[in-house]
Order: sequence, then structure tokens, then C-alpha cells
Amino acid sequence: MKFSDGFWQMRAGVTPLYAEEAYDLSAGENSLVVSAPTRVIHSRGDTLNRALLTVTLTSPLPNIVGVRIEHFQGALPFDGFDLVGAEPGHGEVSIQDDRGILSSGDLTATVTRGAPWSLTFSAGGRVLTSGGAKSVGYLDVAGTGTFVHEQLALGVGELVYGLGERFGPVVKNGQVVDIWNADGGTSSEQAYKNVPFYLTNRGYGVFVNYPGHVSYEIGSESVERVQFSVPGESLEYYVIAGSTPAEILERYTALTGRPAHVPAWSYGLWLSTSFTTNYDEETVTSFIDAMASRDLPLSVFHFDCFWMREFNWSDFEWDARVFPDPTGMLARLHERDLHVCVWINPYIAQRSALFAEGAALGYLVKRPDGSVWQWDLWQAGMALVDFTNPDATAWYQSKLRVLLDQGVDAFKTDFGERIPLEVDYFDGSSPERMHNHYTQLYNQAVFDVLQDARGEGDAVLFARSATAGGQQLPVHWGGDSTSTYESMAETLRGGLSLAFSGFGFWSHDIGGFEGTPDAGVFKRWTAFGLLSSHSRFHGSDSYRVPWAFDEEAVDVTRVFTKLKLSLMPYLYSAGLTASAVGTPVLRPMQLEFPADPGTGHLETQYLLGSSVLVAPVFTADGSVTFYLPAGTWTNWFDGSTVVGPVWRTEQHGFLTAPVYVRDGTVLPIGARDDRPDYDYLDGLTLHVFASSAADHPEQSVTVTNPDGSSAQFTVSRSSAQVRVTSTSPKPWSIKVVEHGQLVEAINGEAVFHCD
Repeated sequence: MKFSDGFWQMRAGVTPLYAEEAYDLSAGENSLVVSAPTRVIHSRGDTLNRALLTVTLTSPLPNIVGVRIEHFQGALPFDGFDLVGAEPGHGEVSIQDDRGILSSGDLTATVTRGAPWSLTFSAGGRVLTSGGAKSVGYLDVAGTGTFVHEQLALGVGELVYGLGERFGPVVKNGQVVDIWNADGGTSSEQAYKNVPFYLTNRGYGVFVNYPGHVSYEIGSESVERVQFSVPGESLEYYVIAGSTPAEILERYTALTGRPAHVPAWSYGLWLSTSFTTNYDEETVTSFIDAMASRDLPLSVFHFDCFWMREFNWSDFEWDARVFPDPTGMLARLHERDLHVCVWINPYIAQRSALFAEGAALGYLVKRPDGSVWQWDLWQAGMALVDFTNPDATAWYQSKLRVLLDQGVDAFKTDFGERIPLEVDYFDGSSPERMHNHYTQLYNQAVFDVLQDARGEGDAVLFARSATAGGQQLPVHWGGDSTSTYESMAETLRGGLSLAFSGFGFWSHDIGGFEGTPDAGVFKRWTAFGLLSSHSRFHGSDSYRVPWAFDEEAVDVTRVFTKLKLSLMPYLYSAGLTASAVGTPVLRPMQLEFPADPGTGHLETQYLLGSSVLVAPVFTADGSVTFYLPAGTWTNWFDGSTVVGPVWRTEQHGFLTAPVYVRDGTVLPIGARDDRPDYDYLDGLTLHVFASSAADHPEQSVTVTNPDGSSAQFTVSRSSAQVRVTSTSPKPWSIKVVEHGQLVEAINGEAVFHCD
């Protein structure tokens, strides 16, 4: 939201008050409290008829400093996100003659006494960012209300990333971003997953602890600052320091929650009925049989909306006209070694029996006059479940438990973005703040019932909407794209921005959702989709089975599905890392190579895990241009090597894509390519990629099985040989890529003499 009219003036109707000086400073318990009048105080008379802003600095965790700016402190109690990792007792305060300091780990926040207002954040003797004159503002906008804003300095060459799943340029400089969940597809400035957190290439991130509408001006109002503003009387934000982007994400997810561990079976290929297509058990079975006959491994079958009767969504009742024996059908699918996902949402259609039941019990969101809130968009007369009511949540969960007892394994939690403002919630929550936060309560309710029924580590969603903290409830997919190369590219941009926002697992509709892709788009998107953490064929009004496009699409599906399944020892480990420290499976190049200026604006490639670079092909003619950072990179498909840093343009048929492995990588490859959940240690092959002994004298790789068992492999390099030892009791083998051949393998130890 823009308040100013150029550098000198304000927009019509805007009355600003700014923190003009740090008038006095006091130390609380692990806090620094600053009184910041909105005029420089020269005499006692200047203290009269004057607004005062109170700025309080605290620390919830090491290397994180919180800043709370308040005007009227008698407003309603502050209602921020659930900061699950926050702890008391952090932050050391020092007040000196000319300044007040709060230190936390390596991060120091300094407020300079007097005028002009100055708040500086530094780490390791280096200034990360700062707020100066007119940075802390309280603004009255005629006809709209009051707002509080902060402006933090944006340095020369500083690049901003994150803010949730956004489909425009990955670098956010120059953009206006509104944190406001919307069902807008992937081709607009709207987003399903809005997260008020960004990080920059200067060693810090900023999280605004406000679940409602946060408006960002990223070098777009004041080109040398990032401005964020919220409505009301207060603003709270946290500056998070880190020597690398990964370290910033580790600390951010320590505060807001880490991604849950997802089951190994969820990494396999998901096949959907698609949205408006006609299907029954015979259709479903025919798809599964056709996949098997073509040697296309399938892990999950998904039933989209019309498993329920039209006009009844969501009543959680199988349409008996189409599925007369759902329990038997689910059992038959399980006999095929498939897991089953069904589509749901939090909207209750008026014709559903659950509408009358929920209304009578008071479980549906109400208007201020006490009537049930309803509209006709999506489902006729639909209402919303009020998840602020614990009894309503338990009621909703009880309907899901029936499905789990029938044999459903996962839920696609669609929607959750179209949340009205003219309503009252059971617990008195602000409708404006609940607009974004509703999806967190919705997805948490579904995830909790899955964990209760299936156990920790075996619960998985396929969710569309999210906000800060939503990363705890994976997996998320990219929403409604169109079936074009351009939409394929914007989908990736959304995934990269989401990764920068702390989300560890991500998927998208292979082939695009709206429309039917041509065979080329489908095949290119299939390779891209199967080189993502999670992979699903899905569309709107046409089936997404590969043979519907051409026979080569079948071959592409087979090649990339089997490649992904063979990579499961590596991918599963990457998933465990995401859950342990918050580093996503899909990694933007800037996240993994922050010191390389060549990666700054890259948005058409990524790393899958720490070592495998993927550059999807977004062109009809198969040409693709991408960047390889410094080091020796090995082409996965033909074994050739390229030394970076270098830009490359390659031409690819449909059965390959630019997939390169970093030098020094020890890549564990599984012995099976028919399923994602197998014993990774049994018949494991370690691919040891070219590297000098000086760069990687010794590396340890741990391979963990879905059942939790694991073994460690240690690779030692010298100028003459590569030696591998292991704790694994299972048979394993080694392939030293481009460096030599196996000469002995005795008692679990393999030695290679290098060329």
C-alpha cells in the first residue's frame, strides 16, 4: 500500500506520524523498550498533544530479533501467528549514553538515542539493514483507517526473495505484494499461499507476525527501502540473521515450525481422475491396468471432486449411483498396492445433509446477525465450517474418520482461500486476520486426524492454500495453471518462491490444469513433474493419462518415473533434511549458491536436493539455456562433464533434459525402480562423482530406510584411490563416475584405483 506521493508529499487523505527520535530507552526482562515521539522534543511543551510510538525489541530465539511498534496499546489483544519455537530468556540488553543494544547470538539491534530515528541490525561487524528517518510510521488514511508501517533499507545489489508462492519474477524488487490469499490461478499477481516472510542476499530475512493483510512495497514506493504495513495500531516483525539463505530458513522454520516428515510412498507417481471428467470404478481400474501393462509404476490413485454427488460438496459421502461399494473398491485398490487420496474442501453445500446438521449445532461461520453465512460461488448455498470452534473441528474430523476407516489414505485439501470478511467467528477472531489464517486451521484439522489414524510420519495432505506455518502440513501443490509452456514456467517460479518461504515439499499439476496440453507440453511437463518432490497427473476437463497424448509420452513417463524411484535413497534423505532443518527438497539456485552472482535472478532451473541440478525444457523445439556454477558437473544421461561457471544452451529430445550432478557428490541409487517405498540399503549403488581429494578428502553419506533403519557410507579420497567403507549389513556396490574401476571389494570395503 502506497502512502506517499513521491519523495516530498503524501497521497490525498493520508496523515502521517513518524518516529522522529529515540527519546528514552529502558531495559526490561530480555527486552529493550524505546519511547519514540512523533516530534523531536525540545522542551516540556513539546510532549503535549503529541502521539508517542512505543518500540519494543525482544528475541524469541538466538539470531532473531523481534520489533514491536505500538501506537495505542489498549487495542484488542495482539493476535499473531503461533510461533511454535519461541522461547523465553533470549536477548542481552545494554543501554549506553548514546544508544541501546539488544544482542541475540550474532545479531545485534542498535537504537541510537536522540534524533533522527535510527534502528540498525548488524551481524559479524556488518550492517545487514536499517531503519532511518520516516521508516517507522503511523498513518491515518481517510475513509480507510489507520496503519503502521516499517521501512528497512534495501542496499545496492540487494535482492529480495520469498513472500509465499508467487508466480511473477522470483526476485521481488520493484514489486507490490499483498499478503492476501486468493483463488486466482497461477497467471496473476494473486496467490494461494501468502507468507509475510522474505529473505535477501545480504544475510537476513524478515518475518511480519501478522496473519491478516500485510502490504509490501519492495523498492516500489521508496526505491531504496522495503516497506511493509498492516492495518490497526501495532506492527510486529522479526529480523532473522544467517550466514547463508539455508541458515536463515533453518532459523525461520525453528520459529514458525518445520515441515512434517512425509511417507516414502507419497514420493511416487499420483494419478488423478481429473476434475470434471466422467469416471467410476471401471474407469479407475482401466487406468490402473493400462499403467501396469505399460510398465508405468503408480503409487497413489486420487479421486477428485465427483466422488461425491454434485451439489453436495463436501458431504463426504460416496456417490452411490457411481460407487455402490466404496469400501470394497478401496480394498481392491489396496490389493493393487496403491494408496488412495480423495478430494475435500471446508465448504458445506446447502443440499448436503451436513449443512442442516452443522447449522443446528452452531458449527458454521455466522454473519453478525446470527444467520449462517452463505453464497452460491462454487457450491449452491454453501457455508463455511468454523474451525475456531473446537467442537466444530471435532465434528468435521469425525466425517473424515469414516473415510479413513473405509480405506482412504490421504486427503487433497482444496480451497480455503475464499474466506469472507462480513462474518463473526466462534472465538471472536478478527475476520480480517482470519482471511489468511483460516487455511491453517483447516489443514491442521485434516492433518491431525490423519496423524491420529495413520501415525506420525504417515500423514500427508495435498494442499492448495497456506500461510505462515503452513509448511508444517505438507504436501502443497501449485494450483490452477494453464496447459502451456509459459504456465509451466510460472509454476516453477511459484515453487521457487514457496521454497524461499520455508516450504519443504511441493508439487504441481503435470500438464497444467486448465485446457488440454499438446503432446509436447505434456511430455516436457512430465519430466519436470517427476523431478519434483511430489508428482501428480491432474487436469480439469480431460484425462491426464500419458497414452492419451502419444506413445512417446508413455516412454517419457516410464523413463522419468523410474529415474525418480531409483533416486529414492537420495530424495528420501532430502525430505528428512527438510523436516529436520527446514531446507527444502526443491532448492532455488540462490539458496545453494548464494556467493555466486550468476545465480541471482535464475528462475528456470533448480536443485533437487543438494546435488542434482534440473533445468526443465520450456520450449517446443527442445532448446534450453541454463547456468552451471563453478565446479565439474556430470550429465546424468550421457556421463559427459562440463566445467563451470558457464552458461550452456542445449537441445533435448523428450527422453532427456538437462540433469547435472555436482562434483564430489556421493549419490545413493536404489536397486528398484518400480515403487518408492522399498529397502534402500538392499542392493544400493553409490555413484561417486569426480572430485579432487583436496576438495572432498572424506565424505559420509547416511542412507535411511522408510522403516527408520539406516547405514553410513564413508568415502575417502586420495590422489591415487577412492576408498569406501560402510556400516550396512546389506549388499551394496560402487560406481565411480569418470574416475576408475572397481579392483577389489572385500569385507564391506571397496577400493578404486583412479586414472
